[in-house]
Amino acid sequence: MIGLGYTVPAVVSVLAVIGLEFALLHTGLFRRLAYWLSMVIVLGFQVPVDGWLTKRSAPIVLYNDRDTSGIRFPFDIPIEDFLFGFAMVTAVLLLWEYQRAHR
Repeated sequence: MIGLGYTVPAVVSVLAVIGLEFALLHTGLFRRLAYWLSMVIVLGFQVPVDGWLTKRSAPIVLYNDRDTSGIRFPFDIPIEDFLFGFAMVTAVLLLWEYQRAHR
């Protein structure tokens, strides 16, 4: 069963950010190679740090399994963390690009 406490808000955050771009902002960010390269850089830091924080052998951050999808990859990282990370970084970049274009 999908966890309502963390999974649903994670998916909704991604859909909201994508919807914001396509319905309102129209920055063209998703068409830029620089954006996708920045997301690779974010993942390059997120995976080792999040993996260390959430590893099941000695977790620093604990998740209630009933609140998540149960999918953990790689290094025991809940997949929801990647969804929230995508939404957060993308929302900031979208708003940055939007305000820059409207100066």
